[in-house]
Amino acid sequence: MTAPLRIDIAVCTFRRPALSETLASLSKLIVPAGVRLGVIVADNDMEPSARPRVEAAVPLLPTDIVYVHCPAGNISIARNACLDHTDADFIAFVDDDETVDPLWLDRLLAAAERNRADVVLGPVRALYGPDAPGWMRSGDFHATRPVWVNGEICTGYTCNVLMRLAASSIAGRRFDLALGRSGGEDTEFFTAVHAAGGRIAFAEDAWVEEPVPASRARFSWLAQRRLRMGQTHGRLLAARHEGAARLSAAGLAAAKCTACLAGATAFALSPVRRNRFLLRGLLHAGAVGGLFGTRAIEPYGKLEAAP
Repeated sequence: MTAPLRIDIAVCTFRRPALSETLASLSKLIVPAGVRLGVIVADNDMEPSARPRVEAAVPLLPTDIVYVHCPAGNISIARNACLDHTDADFIAFVDDDETVDPLWLDRLLAAAERNRADVVLGPVRALYGPDAPGWMRSGDFHATRPVWVNGEICTGYTCNVLMRLAASSIAGRRFDLALGRSGGEDTEFFTAVHAAGGRIAFAEDAWVEEPVPASRARFSWLAQRRLRMGQTHGRLLAARHEGAARLSAAGLAAAKCTACLAGATAFALSPVRRNRFLLRGLLHAGAVGGLFGTRAIEPYGKLEAAP
């Protein structure tokens, strides 16, 4: 008999009550034939605050669930704990404020096999509350999808992803602890996977959903996020460029920032286009800072945590 394919689903958490909804959605998964499922919850709080929620979910889940307490306030520690506690064929990551579609895992796995991919990303559908600004809804600023460069996906994210653990581009690789408070550890990780020859695919129908709380339904939250993303990109560029090449990269990013500001001015009366240009400009501004070692914004473990 053929041994079952083993897939672990990893959820990193930090004081989020929504973890209960995430685990409840995993209990409704339609598990693909021939797959043995496991769940790993990595609690990144100083105290094991997520343990009661995990214990309450045990009767709901038709599979083993492993709780790992891995303090504190550094998301890379939690992600690495999940990698350290699995010996499965695949690991899937989903955030602790998301819920998955019942066919989510089936569709990720099908895309991995169809594309012979080491990494498969899925889309994140943002669910806006009634108080979210109209421009934010219209522009869908919180949705997550991959970015293609010359027809190829060159990096990824951990809010909806399946990874083939035996792939040479992934085996033994870990998330950078230095980026665990600022974020961007996933961008760095998947950029390195791609650089090592890993193939990244997209499963457009492998949906997860993420509510947008009032604390995120603000331009200031999006601005900080884009600036931090730019800093991460700048640091990655700095690792590959020195001297004149680094100055050239910074000059290009600064020029793009200036162009975005001009675009925002041109569309001042169109909130969606204006804010899209402004946020893109902040991304490029962050890249300039990252190229020259500006200290990264460190939101993880400080913001949005429930009391």
